[in-house]
Amino acid sequence: MAVREDSALSDPRHGDVHLRRVATASLIGTTIEFYDLFLYGLAASLVFGPEFFPKASPTAGSLVSLATFGVGFIARPFGGVLFGHFGDRLGRKRALVVTLMLAGASTFLTGLLPTYDQIGVLAPVLLVLLRLVQGVAIGGEWGGAVLLAMEHAPRARRGLYSSFAQMGNPIGLVAAIVVLGLCNGVLSGTEFVAWGWRIPFLLSVVLVAVGLVVRLRLLESPEFVQVRAAQQIVRLPVVSVLRRQPRALVFGTLAATASPAIGLLVNVY
Repeated sequence: MAVREDSALSDPRHGDVHLRRVATASLIGTTIEFYDLFLYGLAASLVFGPEFFPKASPTAGSLVSLATFGVGFIARPFGGVLFGHFGDRLGRKRALVVTLMLAGASTFLTGLLPTYDQIGVLAPVLLVLLRLVQGVAIGGEWGGAVLLAMEHAPRARRGLYSSFAQMGNPIGLVAAIVVLGLCNGVLSGTEFVAWGWRIPFLLSVVLVAVGLVVRLRLLESPEFVQVRAAQQIVRLPVVSVLRRQPRALVFGTLAATASPAIGLLVNVY
């Protein structure tokens, strides 16, 4: 299999086609992930309070609802470590297929969740569990998508092709706002709160199907293929990073935290 992948990538014409495919896959994948993320945040602001925390006051219900949104951010670093490990051990493509499926499944199932009035306290418990799964998946998705695009691109164009993953952020936000806004505008207030908010969550399955079709057509990262062929795969990649690049890890994490923190505050609040 490694020989076929290497020979395919050695063809410049196929390489150009595949490079565009990788950029598209990074863009589509992160668009879906950020659609899921922002959709949950918007729904937490609008409907999750009365539907899943009706015993609390409106203000307290909104705060608890937004706290479930925050749970996903606690899970994201663990997702980055988990899928970073398996991406380094088993391949970037496999890890990204799994993150896409996990995030899509958690979003779809959120749209099917019974409310507090139907199953009691189990409803918010399941909501938090699904948000945790989504957070783990998104934690592995963004970094993996950037890495896959970067490792396929020529060195002089790595910044350009890596940026396609980040373009999924605003596109996912706009898509979530448009779909949820349409449902809110077409339906009455009672219908939207009762069942209309579920439609954007259920529609995510269509986006995931498109994303899977694109990602399953990708070849593995050429750098990973070379490492695997040379039998140089590290047993515990995260330990190696902590030992060799602790300073870069800490400062990189802090730098990557600042922008999303401000953006999410504006977009959700």
